[in-house]
Amino acid sequence: MSNSTTPWLDTGDNAWQLTAASLVALQSVPGLVVLYAGIMPRSKWAINSAFMAFYGFAATLIVWVLWAYKMGFGIYMLPFVGRPGPVVTIQQELSQSFLPSAGVAQNFPLSTMIYFQFVFAAITVVILAGAVLGRMNFFAWMLFVPLWITFSYTIGAYSLWGGGFLFQRGVIDYSGGYVIHVSSGTAGFVAAHWVGPRLESDREDVRPNNILCVLIGAGILWIGWNGFNGGDPYAASADAGVAVLNTNVATAMSLLCWVICDMVYYKKPSVLGAVQGMITGLVAITPAAGVVAGWGAIAIGFASGTIPWVSMNIMGKRVQYFHKIDDTLGIFHTHCVAGVVGGFCTGLFATIEGCAAFGLTNPGGAIDGNGKQVWLQIVGALFIIGWNIVWTSLILLFIKYVCRIPLRMSEKDLLAGDDAIHGEVPYVLGPCEAHEHLLSGHYPNSSNDGEVKTV
Repeated sequence: MSNSTTPWLDTGDNAWQLTAASLVALQSVPGLVVLYAGIMPRSKWAINSAFMAFYGFAATLIVWVLWAYKMGFGIYMLPFVGRPGPVVTIQQELSQSFLPSAGVAQNFPLSTMIYFQFVFAAITVVILAGAVLGRMNFFAWMLFVPLWITFSYTIGAYSLWGGGFLFQRGVIDYSGGYVIHVSSGTAGFVAAHWVGPRLESDREDVRPNNILCVLIGAGILWIGWNGFNGGDPYAASADAGVAVLNTNVATAMSLLCWVICDMVYYKKPSVLGAVQGMITGLVAITPAAGVVAGWGAIAIGFASGTIPWVSMNIMGKRVQYFHKIDDTLGIFHTHCVAGVVGGFCTGLFATIEGCAAFGLTNPGGAIDGNGKQVWLQIVGALFIIGWNIVWTSLILLFIKYVCRIPLRMSEKDLLAGDDAIHGEVPYVLGPCEAHEHLLSGHYPNSSNDGEVKTV
């Protein structure tokens, strides 16, 4: 189809949107796949953790094109959700992208918008998985993904982006601080409660089995975030450039603050701490990326490098409730807390010029005299948190009691890990057991009486 028959098509916007979508896709596959495989304390969980992310990405796409995209971005059905339906015909895919409830059109095809929004949905459920790694029954996870995307993710997407009631009231979520990070952080914490904890032996040693894989995954996340935030103006616009720059500035500031906090408190700079600070910076700038100035990005980076640090390292270790809930990768702290911090700071630091460049009518935030924006941001966060507490619980209880699928693996599978669950191991060092001592504590070993024991 040539430009002459599609006068609405801007090839530059379409090229950037597809590029941005591909960058976001790379954050999940291979980004979080590799990061999860490397960050798990025992290598016996490397394949299962990576596969949970891999499966979540694929399952989300099928759900997305069959009914979920229209729930998040389609025609009004309820104030918080659109009417479900498929988007799989060639006529739909070639037509101009249009968000009917928001009344906004884009200069690229609907197929581009469907894919762009899919990669956001996929990474949300992949992030959520980080809270239940190392013990969630894979069969329960297979059912959980489509149900959670349908009854939880689409609600936040429509309410804040698709033209729903929070969108209409002026809550700002530039690129998913609430829709993606607060929702996944909340849902992950709730899921960790219902699934139950890992084996005590798996919780004692928190050292990653492959820290270089963690750094590779973290690097893909950071650079991929240029598409995450840079793609949300839906155009190769000036504001896209602002969003990309602010994203990197806030992330760098957050990383440095987290490392400094580690040095002051633990007397050592930690690579894992730097990765956590990077993630909280990326999360916190997400709701604000293109509507704040550079100094606002620095302020947000400072907040995201300190407040979630206190949440994870002080509150998380001293409050007994956080010991009871086994949030494997601390998703609550790095995504829910950081997302709320970023959303609140958006209400403080949003500028009139930034909002206008993004196409919003909001008169900035508190710094420009619009203190009401702070309260709007709080309301938006509370809705996402409340909805995810209720619906994540209902979905998991449905899987457990109605579908009769255990949420947690059997004790035998928990002891063995990847080999029992998938029949595969991540690292094969030789054709015999001569190298087993190199992996002490990572793999199960069978005694003569058949009892599974850890090496």
